[in-house]
Amino acid sequence: MVLIFLSIIIDFFVGIELNRSIKPNKMLLYSSCFFNLGILAFFKYFNFFIDSWVDLFESVGFSFNNSWSLKIILPVGISFYTFQTMSYTIDIYRKKIKPTSDFIAFASFVTFFPQLVAGPIERASSLLPQILKKRKFNVEQATEGFRLILWGLFKKIVVADNLSPLVDSIFSNYADFGGGTLALGALYFSFQIYCDFSGYSDIAIGISKLLGIELMSNFKFPYFSRNIAEFWRRWHISLSSWFRDYLYFPMGGSRGSKMKSIRNVTTIFVISGLWHGANWTFVFWGLVHALLYIPLFLGGNHRKFNHEVVAQNSIFPSLKELIQIIITFFFVLTGWVFFRSETIYDAFQYLYIMFFQFDLNFAWIRGLPILFLFLILDWSQRKNERTLFNHNTLLRWFFYLFLSLLIFLNFGKTNVDFIYFQF
Repeated sequence: MVLIFLSIIIDFFVGIELNRSIKPNKMLLYSSCFFNLGILAFFKYFNFFIDSWVDLFESVGFSFNNSWSLKIILPVGISFYTFQTMSYTIDIYRKKIKPTSDFIAFASFVTFFPQLVAGPIERASSLLPQILKKRKFNVEQATEGFRLILWGLFKKIVVADNLSPLVDSIFSNYADFGGGTLALGALYFSFQIYCDFSGYSDIAIGISKLLGIELMSNFKFPYFSRNIAEFWRRWHISLSSWFRDYLYFPMGGSRGSKMKSIRNVTTIFVISGLWHGANWTFVFWGLVHALLYIPLFLGGNHRKFNHEVVAQNSIFPSLKELIQIIITFFFVLTGWVFFRSETIYDAFQYLYIMFFQFDLNFAWIRGLPILFLFLILDWSQRKNERTLFNHNTLLRWFFYLFLSLLIFLNFGKTNVDFIYFQF
């Protein structure tokens, strides 16, 4: 609470002073960024960097005791609210928005409870005006909010939480299983993290609608993407767009030489990986996606599929689209192994067994039915996120009761925190 309160005070007054300055005041902007990035670096990455330096020096013969490491507890939501407050001061510096003089409104923008802990990462230009204006209860908006909450709870409680114990068992004991079982573990984790995180976002957006506030969509059916570039336009959209607007473009974006553009792309993906956690596995995960993205970028194919969804005019994808989806998902799934593993060594060992020592224990296929059910429901909504609830009254209420029953039957079976609470 002290940290978030300090962020609020500093960025509130920095925003006002930035607006008063006749010329752009870089020192004020730097002071805001230095504070926010400083607390993020200390609380999230201090031990990571210290341990990495110790490991580096020990690898060449030096010895150190462990007195530099600190027992630091990661403050809740710090990765999200620091980015949210920084975007506010940067946008004022760029003259894109005017600062607010309402301290309570600004504090509400930073600490807006539905999305404080795990996003979406909102911009002041969108959320702050909604907080400042008078709102009236809207039945249609609230109804849509309840539908999103229901769908989000289904994703989290029925899908993600049922897959969680399977994923934990397989990844914790990967050396004891064959490749087929490990492939199932990677598949289960791919959908666990998607349903867990997008479920939270749906609930946050739904609760906000009950309060008359619209938040940005954070996921757009990323596993139906036809290449890695489309995947990143559909996965954790608020973070991807934040890095694009506040880091990639200021670094030069795709302007300049190909080498500089490749450098910028690689930097964004590596930092995105590091944002997720203080472990080299996350850095490597980001690097894997950079290596997958760069060929598309060099070939000019990174802007394909900008707008249209897969199988736009049909129920099923074409053979070409299906192959593109499978290949893209295969690479994404492979990347998730690094994301989930404790060390890079574990990840490579996991992948080696998965690809070269195929053996399937059929006891582990019990997670497939719920996964297939989710895929069918998710696919049906790819053109319109409200498809499930736009049918006639009888069918619509069938879906309400069906999802509610599944949530009720699965509620409390496992007590699993949202995955992104740790980031």
